[in-house]
Amino acid sequence: MKDFPENFLWGKSAGVASVGFHLQHLSGVLDRIFTYARNEQLSEEQLQQLRDENISPNNNLTVEKLLDRFNKQVDLSLMQLKNTDEKTLTDFRGIGRKQIPTTVIGLLFHAAEHTMRHVGQLIVTAKVVCGL
Repeated sequence: MKDFPENFLWGKSAGVASVGFHLQHLSGVLDRIFTYARNEQLSEEQLQQLRDENISPNNNLTVEKLLDRFNKQVDLSLMQLKNTDEKTLTDFRGIGRKQIPTTVIGLLFHAAEHTMRHVGQLIVTAKVVCGL
């Protein structure tokens, strides 16, 4: 994302999600998954951020703001991971109102897998919209 042109942040190519969407979603999904791993429900603020992820373009968000948000969320996630008691890894966790069953380790694994998927999509999309 170094020197990524601001005017391409919300650009789409071939109908794929924009770089802005991926950056927004990356921080949001980490926040939500790690909230569930703590055995907490999402706050109204987190639910609003989830709704906002589908608004594109969001002119209130810049590359710098989105990268800063993502980096802060990664730092928070790493801190939580560092402080997760390994004895809790197989503990039940329910996702959302329906309490879809999983475990702490299932959530942590999904956070890593989902993040890498979107980072890959972000890299490809950034190159395509910039014409590289």
